Amino acid sequence: MSKLTQKSGLVWLWLSLLLLVADFASKTLVVNTMNLRDSIDILPFFNLTYVHNYGAAFSFLSDESGWQRWFLSLIAITISGLLIWWLKRLPASNKILCGAYSLVLAGAIGNLYDRMYYGYVIDFLHFYYENWHFPAFNIADSAICIGAALLLFDAFTGESPKEHKA
Repeated sequence: MSKLTQKSGLVWLWLSLLLLVADFASKTLVVNTMNLRDSIDILPFFNLTYVHNYGAAFSFLSDESGWQRWFLSLIAITISGLLIWWLKRLPASNKILCGAYSLVLAGAIGNLYDRMYYGYVIDFLHFYYENWHFPAFNIADSAICIGAALLLFDAFTGESPKEHKA
């Protein structure tokens, strides 16, 4: 039995930490170098556009009175706790699930930090085609989406998760 098989999925928290640093650094760079709603053309289909998102994905609930900040924060805290618990129970050798959980954890914590510190999430990655615009997002959002895609992939192709015996 390899050392990786014997360890819990918590060893994958390095991935969460790496993404949290990238998310925090990119948002700090945007806040320190751009004004709100500024847009920098990068490619014919991609801009850096600094916006505040007071809601969830695609600005869902952003027009509410402020309760959504605390509601979404509570969801992020709950999900983060569950993901850490699940990582602890998985063997580190379960790469797809451990990677997926670590990605979603990083995204949840990255956006939770914004909500708690600023009262909104900083978004700036803006893709578009002609008159069609995808809502701006950030690295944390990307981590959540990639993690969710890995969870779906594993659900259809992976083995049932085996718990780590601590």
